Amino acid sequence: MKFILGTKQNMTQLFDEEGKVHPVTVVRAEDLVVTQVKTKLKDGYEAIQVGFGTKKEKNINKAQKGHMKDLGNFRHLKEIAGITEGALGDKVESTLEAGDVVVVSAISKGKGFQGVVKRHGFHGGPRSHGQKHSEREGGSIGAGGYQRVFKGTRMPGRMGGDRVTVKNLVVMAYDKDTKEVYIRGAVPGRRGTLVEIQG
Repeated sequence: MKFILGTKQNMTQLFDEEGKVHPVTVVRAEDLVVTQVKTKLKDGYEAIQVGFGTKKEKNINKAQKGHMKDLGNFRHLKEIAGITEGALGDKVESTLEAGDVVVVSAISKGKGFQGVVKRHGFHGGPRSHGQKHSEREGGSIGAGGYQRVFKGTRMPGRMGGDRVTVKNLVVMAYDKDTKEVYIRGAVPGRRGTLVEIQG
């Protein structure tokens, strides 16, 4: 099964057989445990829910404890849609191999409240001809006679912290002993971010 959850570690570089260097992101993946099996008859769709990572028992509420039973103290629970194989408590091992093309999803780094230059790539105002403090201003928002802000207008605001999906990334190596996946290119998120890898 080519679906895996992991935590982003760091970036490094690997050399291929021809001696070319490739920037890679290291993702530490662990085996997943099936915590729930959803069926079309009972839930209206087919999927399995898996648990990943661990956290202290004191930080798990009673509802989560009852749901996870004695399977473990999982930090994350994720659903994998369209899969019915597997029973409660089964371990799900990855079959990723070097050369696989994968789709990676994660929450991007949060950058806080940012202006239009950083957030949308605006050029800012002119630096001459009597302009005083308009270097990084957004300028007119083009409301015209409507006296309102149009939907979708690019303005300052919170940046980052979004779910980002990157396609066509290549697995350069997969270390089965340390459970580390080396993915060519950049992966969204900071160190420790939960990363979904799907082949």
